[in-house]
Amino acid sequence: MAERAGHRGYIGARPLNGSRTPQHVQNIVIRDYARRKNFQYLLSAVEHTMAGSYMILEDLLDELPRLRGIICYSIFMLPPDETWRRAIYDRVLREGCDLHAAVEEISIASPDDIQAVEDILMVQKYATILS
Repeated sequence: MAERAGHRGYIGARPLNGSRTPQHVQNIVIRDYARRKNFQYLLSAVEHTMAGSYMILEDLLDELPRLRGIICYSIFMLPPDETWRRAIYDRVLREGCDLHAAVEEISIASPDDIQAVEDILMVQKYATILS
C-alpha cells in the first residue's frame, strides 16, 4: 500500500452563520492549524457557492484512501442534515482518517469524538431558531 499523503483543506465561498470569510483567510487558518498539529497540509479544495452543494466534499471523501484526513475551515461547513453528517463521519473513520475543524479546534479521530461536534452544531441550530 502506498504512503498516505497529508491532510487536505476544505474551504468554501458560501456564508457561514451569516458572515463570509475570504478564501485566503480560510486557508491561512487551516494552514496554521495544520502547522500547530504537525500535519502535512495539502492545498484546500473549494466548495461550490450554490446553496446545498457538497460536491467538492464528496470528491474529498473519495480521496480519503490517499489522505490522512480532512481539515475543514469550520464544522459549520458540513451538511445541515445529521444523518448525512454521521455518514460522513463514519466514512472518514472507516477509511482510517480523521476530520478536523480549524476554527473550532475540534477533531473526529474516533467514534467517541462525534458527539462533541454534534453538540456544538445542535446548540448553534437552536440558538438560530430562538433568535
